[in-house]
Amino acid sequence: MDDAHVLVVDDHRDIRDPLAAYLKRHDLRVSIAADAAAARALLANAAVDLVVLDVMMPGEDGLSLCRHIREAYDTPVILLTALAERTDRIVGLEIGADDYVTKPFDPRELLARVKNLLRRSRALPRGRDEADGRRLAFDRWTLDTGRRELFDETDTAVALSTAEFRLLAALVRHPRVVLSRDQLLDLTSGRTAEAFDRSIDNQVSRLRRKLERDPSAPALLKTVWGGGYVLAADVRTVP
Repeated sequence: MDDAHVLVVDDHRDIRDPLAAYLKRHDLRVSIAADAAAARALLANAAVDLVVLDVMMPGEDGLSLCRHIREAYDTPVILLTALAERTDRIVGLEIGADDYVTKPFDPRELLARVKNLLRRSRALPRGRDEADGRRLAFDRWTLDTGRRELFDETDTAVALSTAEFRLLAALVRHPRVVLSRDQLLDLTSGRTAEAFDRSIDNQVSRLRRKLERDPSAPALLKTVWGGGYVLAADVRTVP
């Protein structure tokens, strides 16, 4: 954990600098940014393992930056929110933040959450590096990860909700790897406001109705009892 690189984004120096110093004392590499523009530049030019992000900032706010991070990177995000701003916390989680801490906060709690998220992210299995933006074929299906569309063998598009696409993409990027419900939550949407184990089960059931020849006897999206789910098919990249 001592080689992890954390980016602290907060426009208040009296919060940003002491927090960065505290995290450094606990063997983390830390960069700081006073606004979203500086954070975007740093993210584009350095490998960052986790972002601690203030919601209320002048110019581009933290929610907008969080949305950008989730779209462009796999980097975990912890939001810093005002105690009274419950709506910001919910919106932040819905757009992909992994956790939040309310101000004023105990730095020991924040450190614990940072280390927990880093452990979780490093425990995730490595996916197909070439997956994003490609067409990935499995069985009689092709998933276009750039257009976020699923096609059958006749090249007919099959509608997917955002949640269904994210879940299927996670499974397709890790073919024949058993993924637990916790790992699928982390790979799809982080710990959203309504994320829980049964949400994954429900999404798998919906995907089976669209993918399987016989949803009652699934051959593609298999349940591994006590483990999670696995895409039981080889995946190849197609033009």
